[in-house]
Amino acid sequence: MLKELWNDAEGGFHPASAPDFLPDAHLKAVQLRRLRAVVARAYDNVALFRERMTERDLTPASIQSLDDVAKLPFTVKADLRDTYPFGLFASPMGDVVRLHASSGTTGKPIVVAYTREDIEVWSEVMARTLACCGLHRGDIVQNAYGYGLFTGGLGAHYGAEALGATVIPISGGNTDRQVMLMRDFASSAICCTPSYFIHLVERAGELGVDLRELPLRVGVFGAEPWSDGMRAHVEATAGIKAHDIYGLSEIIGPGVGVECGEQQGLHIFEDHFLPEIIDPETGEPLPDGSEGELVLTTLSKKAMPMIRYRTRDITAIIPERCGCGRSLRRIQRIGRRSDDMIIIRGVNIFPSQVEAALLAVEGTLPHYRIILTREQGLDQMTVEVEVTPEVLSDQVRMLEDVRRRIAQAIERIVGVRVGLRLVEPHSIERSQGKAKRVIDQRGD
Repeated sequence: MLKELWNDAEGGFHPASAPDFLPDAHLKAVQLRRLRAVVARAYDNVALFRERMTERDLTPASIQSLDDVAKLPFTVKADLRDTYPFGLFASPMGDVVRLHASSGTTGKPIVVAYTREDIEVWSEVMARTLACCGLHRGDIVQNAYGYGLFTGGLGAHYGAEALGATVIPISGGNTDRQVMLMRDFASSAICCTPSYFIHLVERAGELGVDLRELPLRVGVFGAEPWSDGMRAHVEATAGIKAHDIYGLSEIIGPGVGVECGEQQGLHIFEDHFLPEIIDPETGEPLPDGSEGELVLTTLSKKAMPMIRYRTRDITAIIPERCGCGRSLRRIQRIGRRSDDMIIIRGVNIFPSQVEAALLAVEGTLPHYRIILTREQGLDQMTVEVEVTPEVLSDQVRMLEDVRRRIAQAIERIVGVRVGLRLVEPHSIERSQGKAKRVIDQRGD
């Protein structure tokens, strides 16, 4: 795959990072060739996609430019559940070497498939992801993403090995052992969810281990939204550089996008994933710089092509070139989804807004949850947030001052007053994977 891209660039072969620095004209040529090929593959092998193309009087020959992608039908998560388990496969099972699946907590699981070529692409983009974070051959990567049907563990594992790094495949959980191995094996990087890493930092402190004194220098965090305030907290308490990565199982897993050292948006690996921004209400394409819903088309997926997949993630494409020199476009960090919105008294609220408000107040900890209830037919929202032992042990007047500042910060950012409950450290359950921020107790 890399050889194909190198030959597309001027001057013959280039270093392994060449795909990140392709001139715009060459990148667009790669994208168009692959777009036409993947549309033809889906049309020929996936009944649902062919039917939707036919309804629009489209054939693969209708795709003559990159702009023509807007003619194609969308794919949504319900399509994967409705065709469970193998209805969207474009390869025979004999060519499928790997299956992954979501947990299925909201219905049937989402099943995704990979051919051997798909695994090679996945390893490539994850190697490029880790390289963007400043990792290289000789680094020791502690991989605390979950292995198994979840794509995070094996995705990061294969990418680190392809990069030439040493992998510690510890998976998630068993936090005391995580701290021990991080210290004893001199881990220089860790991959996990940001909420779990915060828990790991806390537990390390209880065990008398200061992560700032260890060789650890890079955190590769993803699988859940997290704010710039949480990044600042992580970097200060652990003495590392924290990078945001982006991916989703339906597309490939982790490896769709990543922050470089500039930490000014996430580069999308556009030679494999074609990004668009659309108006989430109308579905109409929006120009670079406009906030909307991210739509992705896989350009090289064999087993299960995704054409114009609606991610429900809200972001914008950053039009300016990054200071790192990469020609790959960037998206703004994703702090919310179009489907995680909470409506309280007619006001739209996102968990990421609450997090930003909490972390702006000294004395709070980055552990919180939002509890939704219904009283006399009206929806109510209460925020529980952990505060430091110093706040709880202080005078009542000081405690009330912290409560007032938190309440004001939340109201200023979300535009509505909500209930607030200050709780002791460690009273909110810690997650070994994605943190569960919203507890809905409203019933039907």
